[in-house]
Amino acid sequence: SFMQKNDFRLVSFFIFFMLALLLTGCCKKDQKPETRLKLIDIKLTNEEYAFAVSKNNPQLRDNLNQYIETLKTSGIFESIIAIYTDKENKGSKTGVKYTSDEVAKTDKNLIIVTNCPFEPFEFIEKDGLMYGIDLEIANAYASYRGLELVVRNIDFDNILSEVAAGKADIGMAGITVTEERKELCDFTTGYFKSSQKLVVDGKNTDFDHCKTAEDVKKVIQSLKNETIGYQIGTTGNLYIVGDGSKENPGFVNIKPQGFKTPDESIQKLLNGKIYAAILDDEPAQKIVSDIYIIEMQKTAANKTLE
Repeated sequence: SFMQKNDFRLVSFFIFFMLALLLTGCCKKDQKPETRLKLIDIKLTNEEYAFAVSKNNPQLRDNLNQYIETLKTSGIFESIIAIYTDKENKGSKTGVKYTSDEVAKTDKNLIIVTNCPFEPFEFIEKDGLMYGIDLEIANAYASYRGLELVVRNIDFDNILSEVAAGKADIGMAGITVTEERKELCDFTTGYFKSSQKLVVDGKNTDFDHCKTAEDVKKVIQSLKNETIGYQIGTTGNLYIVGDGSKENPGFVNIKPQGFKTPDESIQKLLNGKIYAAILDDEPAQKIVSDIYIIEMQKTAANKTLE
């Protein structure tokens, strides 16, 4: 009958409507967080970090070398690294006070100069204290020597000159040893291997085919007037700008832009102001991971509101 046909149509429409709602809900539920940054996980350099000391203080260099070796053979050094790099590790971290002001050197203090943020080596937490791998070693060494630890947070490209001038005892900031830097300061034995890596926008596919550092280099050489950011005074700076030699001429086809911290270059990248940023591997991984976690939290919050 006419009524039965209408009833059937109503029921059919209702089922279709409910399926549409269900599918829409599924799509929202399965919505993935936006990948705002992409790490090009290819080593562009091979580097090793060490601590900088004055050429006039070989005794401090030798004492530090001996202390670092003790930390390594005892397993303490590996434990410190794990606290800051292993997400499952729940070991306690030591925070220290810091200043940007110049502090007088005495025989009772140990003055460290660093540049923050450079996580996981040095970074500031919500409690206002500075944490990180370098700070753990500095604090432990100062305690071992019975000295008051003084930490100064300054521009990266001023660290070596402050140490060389005797205004600070040790430069600790994920410092890569280079021949040029060895002209200014002495260095301890290496304590951490690293490399430079590129970070690009999450939608950038220019490097997806790359397998080697040479592949990445060719892509950069093919760019036209793109801007790549770096931290001033770092080996990332050297990779992009070059040193004037035939072996390392830099990239004349791009616009290099220097920043005081890696975070500043990443912020410019997030805002679409630069094409890419080059920075050390560990901070790069940490920053990309943190940004993705933030996007995951935003997605979860949106789902809750729905």
